[in-house]
Amino acid sequence: MHLSVLGFDIYKGYLDLAAQQRVLDDVRDIVRSAPLVQPITPRGNKMSVRMTAAGAYGWVTDRQGYRHARTHPGGQDWPAIPESVLRVWKDLSGSARDPECCLVNFYGEGARMGLHQDKDEGSLEWPVLSISLGDDGLFRMGHSERGSKTQSVWLQSGDVVVMGGAARLAYHGVDRIRFGSSTLLENGGRLNLTLRVVT
Repeated sequence: MHLSVLGFDIYKGYLDLAAQQRVLDDVRDIVRSAPLVQPITPRGNKMSVRMTAAGAYGWVTDRQGYRHARTHPGGQDWPAIPESVLRVWKDLSGSARDPECCLVNFYGEGARMGLHQDKDEGSLEWPVLSISLGDDGLFRMGHSERGSKTQSVWLQSGDVVVMGGAARLAYHGVDRIRFGSSTLLENGGRLNLTLRVVT
């Protein structure tokens, strides 16, 4: 089912259970090569999500600021973006370019992501695509102006969101998860994979 909310294209149940499991297996390979880290914001606050990435670039944050980086904080190169993930991008993004970054966010119990814009890329003409796996997450969407009216939708495992056009610079975030609402991740939690063109 396809929904359009404030310019966000939401594909409910796009990945069936078998496809979700394939992507999850590939994410586990990513995490083995580039372990999850708990990022620190430029102000010194620990984020509630843990992160890693795949592709030519990862997104990192520390006292030096928010940026895309060629290497994991541990110094190793990021692993390649898996074909199971690239297939979703090719099917839904409408982009002529392949993604250069697949950011992996893990939400444990109580984790959230405040409203923010994705604007650290070299060009904003390319969409951002997001894949949800595991527990339900309450996804909040706004407009390009901070403080604008927002709408929320629960994202379930297998849902895909594409942010392009008017939604490309819209504020968005995850207010909370329903911990334990999915059995995909054995110990609960939510994985969010965010694909983007960086350069």
